[in-house]
Amino acid sequence: MSPFPSKAGRFSRRPLSLRTKRLALGSSLVLTVVGMNAPAAVSFAQQQYHAYEIAQPAYKAKYGSWSTLVLPQQFRVNAIHASLLRTGKVLIIAGSGNDSDNFKAGTFKTLLWDPVRNSYKLIPTPADMFCGGHSQLPDGKLLVAGGTLRYEVLGAAVTTAGGTMQVFNEDPNKARTVPKGTVFTAPDGRRYLSDDTLVLGPAQKVRVTDRKAPGGFRTVVRHTQQAVFVLAAKAGQGQNVKAQTRFQISGLVGNDANTLYGMTGNINMGDQNFEGIKASYEFDPVSEQYELVDPMQYARWYPTLAPLADGKVVAVSGLDDTGSILNGQNEIFDPATKKWTPGPNRYFATYPALFLTANDKLFYSGSNAGYGDPKKGRTPGLWDLRTNTFQVVPGLTRPDLTETSSSVLLPPAQSQKVMFLGGGAPGESAVSTDRTAIADLATADPHFVPGPNLPGGDTRYLNSVVLPDDTVLTTGGSSDYRGKRGSDILKADVYHPDTNTFTPAADPTVGRDYHSEALLLPDGRVVTLGSNPLFGNKQDVGPQFFEQRIEIYTPAYLYQQGARPSVTGGPQDLRLGETARFSTSAAGDIASARLMRPSSVTHATDVQQRSIALPLTRAADGSGVSVTIPQSSGLVPPGWYMLFVVNKAGVPSVARWVQVS
Repeated sequence: MSPFPSKAGRFSRRPLSLRTKRLALGSSLVLTVVGMNAPAAVSFAQQQYHAYEIAQPAYKAKYGSWSTLVLPQQFRVNAIHASLLRTGKVLIIAGSGNDSDNFKAGTFKTLLWDPVRNSYKLIPTPADMFCGGHSQLPDGKLLVAGGTLRYEVLGAAVTTAGGTMQVFNEDPNKARTVPKGTVFTAPDGRRYLSDDTLVLGPAQKVRVTDRKAPGGFRTVVRHTQQAVFVLAAKAGQGQNVKAQTRFQISGLVGNDANTLYGMTGNINMGDQNFEGIKASYEFDPVSEQYELVDPMQYARWYPTLAPLADGKVVAVSGLDDTGSILNGQNEIFDPATKKWTPGPNRYFATYPALFLTANDKLFYSGSNAGYGDPKKGRTPGLWDLRTNTFQVVPGLTRPDLTETSSSVLLPPAQSQKVMFLGGGAPGESAVSTDRTAIADLATADPHFVPGPNLPGGDTRYLNSVVLPDDTVLTTGGSSDYRGKRGSDILKADVYHPDTNTFTPAADPTVGRDYHSEALLLPDGRVVTLGSNPLFGNKQDVGPQFFEQRIEIYTPAYLYQQGARPSVTGGPQDLRLGETARFSTSAAGDIASARLMRPSSVTHATDVQQRSIALPLTRAADGSGVSVTIPQSSGLVPPGWYMLFVVNKAGVPSVARWVQVS
């Protein structure tokens, strides 16, 4: 239908004037051109009408709207990670940004963006945090751990043999440091250089039973051991090592040379994976800088950092500093001591989606980002870290399509339901799915049941964002691996947990696939960032690029008529089980209150976000509301939250920041 009112029946039958004839001739010419070039003309007309339609108040009130933010050139970064800080600013971490030239140059970037003032600040970045992990801490700082030690080299690009060297220290009297660049020399003189620094503790003296020894015991020395990736000093196949070989460390003599050495039998010209780092930092939102904390015991690339009920954080999975996926070696960070300790061993594929549940367990939804055995570490289940037991949660259809999927703890968190959305086959497969599934973790026998199919069709890299009105915005993604064949999906929808249905939202204009993020802002809008398609066009012949535009979605609830509610006075510090009073506008119109944990998202994986329903009572004089914080730290882990009040029309306030302990 045309947006302009019809004038049919209003034309005069008077003779045409000379001016009118000229106009008619011009119109005839335009119509002739349209006839010759109909598809382009119709497409342009459709675009013009669409632009008109989406700008109408009635359309926005039903579907919301999108706006695109193009940053000044000097502040454009490749958004690999995005976290909302308690100051309301968004920390956008690029590190080297999936750019090997940046990595080689040591160019690592972090951008701090203030959505309110629309101001930007580049933050000195001390390590390559590209593809590390991150988690909100109870004091409002952001823990960032892991990242990139070395970029992958694949196929014909491999010109130098490489492999994992096991380094042994047999000296019980001293620890040993093996610096990056150490030369390991084979008996035939071939040389290999390490790409990371190792610190090996002293060997251990242990008494063992030996009936033949005096007293029935003898003392043995047990070496300490670590692995490091090495590259041949020369290129070519002649540097391959196929048989187990002992390597001397250049520069060592005597006892040192005898007790510190390398061993390997597997150096070749095969693919060389990305490698992780051990470094850990806290980002302070007040000083706006990174602060070094103790490193992890294991290097990690593609790890998940999941919050625990006691405020600690568990680091799970990742590729180590030799490019191998960790075989279940997890560890726990204590914010009080700023140190890491060993956690329970359990194997997961990289970037596993782990959600803290009300009973303090972690639910693994099955969503992951792909590295690892395609048949191992991908089964959904409830993981009890205290006993290191794992209860399988069955029922997920197409369990072979879990890579690059999305998972979300549905609102409110008290429902203890997790939704699984989309996903694809392992590796660079073009196969993806439109299935969703929902696991109800509050039942005695938790299992997945099918949900509605994704309205956008087969989708991977989908981002899902919990909104203050207890709905979930789903946006972006592509149907093929990394947007190949122009497969980005320019569509957004809103999922309604109460009816188990999707309704359409306004369509985004910027494609988002691999390396994309989306998160809720304190003003109730949603920001989408990043995207790293494999090719620059539909023919799959253009070079890959990184999408540096930011697009912001304004939900339909912000276009409703009437005044927006507000929450003003009230305490900043809250405790579990406590009831607190907050001043609000028109308290009689307040329908609900929600605590929403700020997001920290990468690779379409956000295990931080959750929305907690708060029982409320309204002051008789209409001046405010009283809300009660649940008592469960598994439901409300300690930290900073956004407090939203929502009126009867479903319109949320701007959030007020509170800290729960």
